[in-house]
Amino acid sequence: MNERKVAVYYAWSRPGETEAPLAVIEDRFPSLFESRRLVYPRFHELSDPVRFDQSIAGFLDHIMKANFIDFAEQASTQTGHPVLEVERVADDGTQTPLNHILSGIDTLIIISFDSLRTEQAADAAEVNAVRAFLDDPDHLVFVCPHHEIGAAEHLSDDDRLKLQEAEFLHHGDRTIPPQQRFGGLARSLLAGLGIPVENHFGLRPAAAQDGSPAPIEIESSLDRLKILNGVPTFNLHPHLPHLERLGDAKAKLDVLARQQIDLTAPPHAFVQSGHSTFDAMLQSRPETFPGTLLVGDTTLFSSTAGGLESLRHLWANIVGRPRAS
Repeated sequence: MNERKVAVYYAWSRPGETEAPLAVIEDRFPSLFESRRLVYPRFHELSDPVRFDQSIAGFLDHIMKANFIDFAEQASTQTGHPVLEVERVADDGTQTPLNHILSGIDTLIIISFDSLRTEQAADAAEVNAVRAFLDDPDHLVFVCPHHEIGAAEHLSDDDRLKLQEAEFLHHGDRTIPPQQRFGGLARSLLAGLGIPVENHFGLRPAAAQDGSPAPIEIESSLDRLKILNGVPTFNLHPHLPHLERLGDAKAKLDVLARQQIDLTAPPHAFVQSGHSTFDAMLQSRPETFPGTLLVGDTTLFSSTAGGLESLRHLWANIVGRPRAS
């Protein structure tokens, strides 16, 4: 046991997510009953409405948060301490900002599964607190947005439909609406820290011939904490973001890993513009912060999209990284 203290911060507003009208399919999570209907017989064990809330809240509790249980359990076993799990805005509207949870931890995982529609944004106190947290060379922050699918507010109705249909056919996940955009808290925090990153698209990753995730492309010489030692793959979640560095981030963040796109999938504009990989993990340069900041998709901490053996090595490397001398 290495005595590290880990926190997982779910950046969503529960009221903002759970009170989304079901009549609008864009920019919201599905309800539990919708998920059961779309992927039957999967989730049949959650069908009892007496035991399991069938609303969006039930989806968050019994599917979404359940995806991260394996990471929390492994980290707790590895450190000898329970993982602190915090939601940004609770059901009763109580907000827990980032600056309220940093005392006593050295590893912060931000799961930015917040819909852009809910306008979650890190304020100055939160940005300053995270910056101060990263002043310690032993501290690590992993910021994890998710996909941005169907962003087309600048297009005409006809062109919007064409774009959204093309993206839908590319990722092929029938549970995803035409437009679903996540990661407002992640974007605002990274911009506030002077390293703006935007999570674009929902790209289908490539698989190996045996159906497992295709190998990632690692910049091993940049991996100073050996985070990707023994991590040959990520996962096969069908809609993953390209992490685009903007402005000063190009000089302050390195691309640590790239993931191959499934070039046999229906065409996506990102592929048609000449890309066969997307930037899947970013790392702060040594001069950017004394500590380490990483950016990757939320599903790197999920156990439900394949590649779990490799991801367990990633989790172990993050939590078991050597102490800063």
